[in-house]
Amino acid sequence: MKLRFTKMHGAGNDFVVIDATASPLSLSAAQLQRLGDRRLGVGADQILVVERASSSEADFRYRIFNGTSGEEVEHCGNGARCFVRFVHEKGLSDRNPLRVETVNNRLVLQAQPDGRVTVDMNAPIFEPERVPFDAAGLTPRLAGPPPALPLWPLDLDDTVVEVAVLSMGNPHAVVLVDDVDRAPVTQWGPRIERHRRFARKVNAGFVQIIDRGHVALRVYERDAGETLACGTGACAAVVAGIRQGLLDPAVEVDTRGGRLRIEWAGGDAHVFMTGPAQTVFEGEIEL
Repeated sequence: MKLRFTKMHGAGNDFVVIDATASPLSLSAAQLQRLGDRRLGVGADQILVVERASSSEADFRYRIFNGTSGEEVEHCGNGARCFVRFVHEKGLSDRNPLRVETVNNRLVLQAQPDGRVTVDMNAPIFEPERVPFDAAGLTPRLAGPPPALPLWPLDLDDTVVEVAVLSMGNPHAVVLVDDVDRAPVTQWGPRIERHRRFARKVNAGFVQIIDRGHVALRVYERDAGETLACGTGACAAVVAGIRQGLLDPAVEVDTRGGRLRIEWAGGDAHVFMTGPAQTVFEGEIEL
């Protein structure tokens, strides 16, 4: 089959975006992996599929597939920003904001006059069983003002690392480091990602606090390795910092691919992420 696609990126986190609004599209894991392959296909961290909404409460359905494994995943914040730009550029809708449904959530996406996009990422989830994270037998250190954030000791065989565990619609483990450039991302990242206590694996974030309104971040993503940016990872890192009393409610996040702005008022408030979305090129591939 021949498939039309658009290559996009959000702060360096790159995607193959496919319009499946006219007719249903079913791709095998092997075909999705081919699209994600940087040598034999197009190359992307994730494959994004735009579909018709299944209910009147949403404008579109948004499906996300890992470009390495071909598996469907729960959430991708940088992809959500590209989703808005794709839908508007293709003339699929002129609504702003857009309401989109994912495999486990509903998002509100707002295009800004400066070309950036703001995503309502919903409220963070801290209950270990909902992440999911097996906390059995562990005693966390409580950090920050009430309600303090549990920092869980994670055994990596030769060392124990304290991680903040939460979900932004997908699982995250956040490690506070002194220098993100020297952090052992490639050594600890895959060991945290595949740790037995995370039933569905986890995105491992390494965050350096520069000041109360500014952090630097690297993320080792599930099944993708280290990426240039991770939107949900930026949200998780900032939320963890705010819960510990280390950050203000609005924070600029420097990733290796660009800058994101994360806002969270605490408690049950929703997290808002603002950042760029760019179209790179369009093409057709035979699968």
